[in-house]
Amino acid sequence: MAKLGYKRVSSEDQSTDRQELPSDISFKNMYEEKVSAGGRTERVELADLLRRIEPGDEIHIYSIDRLARSLTDLTSIVDEMVDKGATVHFLKENLTFSSDKQDFAGKLMMQVLGAIAEFERCLIRQRQREGIEKAKRAGKYKGKPRTVDRGAVIKMLSAGVTPSQIAKLANIGVATVYRIGKEQSGIS
Repeated sequence: MAKLGYKRVSSEDQSTDRQELPSDISFKNMYEEKVSAGGRTERVELADLLRRIEPGDEIHIYSIDRLARSLTDLTSIVDEMVDKGATVHFLKENLTFSSDKQDFAGKLMMQVLGAIAEFERCLIRQRQREGIEKAKRAGKYKGKPRTVDRGAVIKMLSAGVTPSQIAKLANIGVATVYRIGKEQSGIS
């Protein structure tokens, strides 16, 4: 019977420090995930945790929203953990799920909190899109800056370097090379 911890942040530059787990527990393994907005299949540490669960294990997670981004994922992951005989503790929400405990009120609470977290993420994305649109209209949002050295591409084309070689050298797509060439001199 091992005690396992799971922490997740959405990007490399974020820290899991705020996701404090009980210091009086000696964790056999602490799984820390640093992923971009990827889904369950992109979370290597979660997959490893799920693979290693044994009956009687206790899994400690700071908050429901650190385990899953959608209600569907949340319920399926918790169900998988519980089906393997583990007990799952969500510290922030003070919820515990285990195979020997049929707590329907707890399941309802998990689903309500999971739905609220999913709704909050949708609102944030919507506000972000609206902010970008407003900034574009005001001329303040230009998108990702160009990283292609157009002059170098044109020089290489003029020197007879093939578009596929240029693409490899400049770390850009072949279509970009053709587009630059076409814009410059009508090369197709």
